Amino acid sequence: MKRNALKRLRESQLLSKSELARKAEISPITISRIEQGLPCRLETQRKILEALELDLSERERLFGKHT
Repeated sequence: MKRNALKRLRESQLLSKSELARKAEISPITISRIEQGLPCRLETQRKILEALELDLSERERLFGKHT
């Protein structure tokens, strides 16, 4: 994963971890783990992309190739 790509994008949209987690229907702890560079499931990535109003084609830019 591109380190902190999610954090930069989240902050650019002025969202807290809790706000993004609520919009994506996942836990704030999951957001923290992803921002620390830990992998997540494809379904979690999809939820985050939708919450950020991004197209699925942005997945690799945000999460990298190997997650």
